[in-house]
Amino acid sequence: MKTYAPVTEEVIEALKGVVGAEYVLNDAETLEHYQTDEETDCRKFHKPEVVVKPANAEEIAEIMKLANKFDVPVTVRSAGTSLADGAIPVYGGIVLLMERLNKVLELNTEGMYLVTEAGVPTIDIQKMANEAGYLYAGDPCSADSCLIGGNLATNAGGNKAVRYGTTRDQVHEIEFVSPTGEIIEVGARLKKCSTGYCLEQLIMGSEGTLGIITKATLKLLPLCPYKFDLVAVFTDPDKAIDLVPLLLKAGIDPTSIEYMDNTYVRTTADYCEYKNVPHYEDGIYVIVTVETYNEDELDMKMERLDELCTEAGAVEVLEADERIWRMRRNCQESVRLISLVSLTDDVVVPRDKVADAVKFVMKTGEKYPFTPLICAHVGDGNLHIVLCKCDLTDEEWEQNVQAFHDEVYTYAYSIGGRLAGEHGIGAKKLKEMEKYTRPGELNLMRTIKKAMDPKCILNPGKIFNMD
Repeated sequence: MKTYAPVTEEVIEALKGVVGAEYVLNDAETLEHYQTDEETDCRKFHKPEVVVKPANAEEIAEIMKLANKFDVPVTVRSAGTSLADGAIPVYGGIVLLMERLNKVLELNTEGMYLVTEAGVPTIDIQKMANEAGYLYAGDPCSADSCLIGGNLATNAGGNKAVRYGTTRDQVHEIEFVSPTGEIIEVGARLKKCSTGYCLEQLIMGSEGTLGIITKATLKLLPLCPYKFDLVAVFTDPDKAIDLVPLLLKAGIDPTSIEYMDNTYVRTTADYCEYKNVPHYEDGIYVIVTVETYNEDELDMKMERLDELCTEAGAVEVLEADERIWRMRRNCQESVRLISLVSLTDDVVVPRDKVADAVKFVMKTGEKYPFTPLICAHVGDGNLHIVLCKCDLTDEEWEQNVQAFHDEVYTYAYSIGGRLAGEHGIGAKKLKEMEKYTRPGELNLMRTIKKAMDPKCILNPGKIFNMD
């Protein structure tokens, strides 16, 4: 394990010279605030030694040059919504905040693209595109609170990935600062390109280990004028999950297919303070969105969707109003009503295996002292499995979580799955990354990291260890 130099007064003064004294913070309250992201287990917290708020790529480049000079690690933090300990400064050092890079630079309706800095809230980009009659299709469940730079760094997925793909599918080009302090632009506003390596795709999803994304040109799509949200309510979980492959084969081309087990239905309804939601006591929700450019096509698809849900055993098929979607968006926050300490997993499997995977998780969970909660982007095979510590001791919690993960991860890989569909590996799954990743693949990742970041300055302790 590498040992880094401490942040000295000399380093702090040098940082002030780059960004200004008011944007360099090392008071106790600030350092404590940035010791974690969405992680709730205090044993995984790590305090930074200084927090820095740069204004642009040029300042970030100078910060990275200083970090290399003084051998100080840098952890990039977007909005701090990571569920994989991605923004925790494992080795202390500098936490670099992106919130001042907060400008949308251009919205071009003729070319259907939007140029944004990395610190713009995702919800603002979505609203701006919608107001111009267009769609930005990136839509993580944390869209109300996350920043676009974090989406790019983790290749965030979300509700619309079934139809439109993940964040990296919405991007033409990016600007980033390399670990050694160079400002680099990669990608192009083209439909296709076979000109060398596809570097923008490499940087996106690298969780801030290969570069700090500062600017992006995002793709916009025409906004579908016709849309319907439906919730199929089941009381039998097997029937609910068996609906998914039927929907994918039916030619309906849904924008989203979301799944909430009954514990989530009850917990999110309580969290949102909703009364009389459909089948509060026993309901399992499959939420489907269909969008079209033609009203008759929407009517035809909704009629077929209603038939499929009913034939699959839904006890009710209803319009999914804003209450249902707010419940789905607040799944993660609602868990705190059950346990202050919880763990959110992010397994992804091939779409044709998602029903089998959900059933395996439910069956496996029966052996453990916690009941796994499942909400999922089932249309793209991405399962969010939440475990709640409740009254377990630290030792009981760790032993049971490890055993549960061994079973679930082994099963996922046996059917072609992976550890993370959208949350990333962060610091949370380092051991599992080492265990399940093919050796040649892992060695290649380390080779790329070493070539781009020879001193391992940028976001160390994430994805894999360099030792």
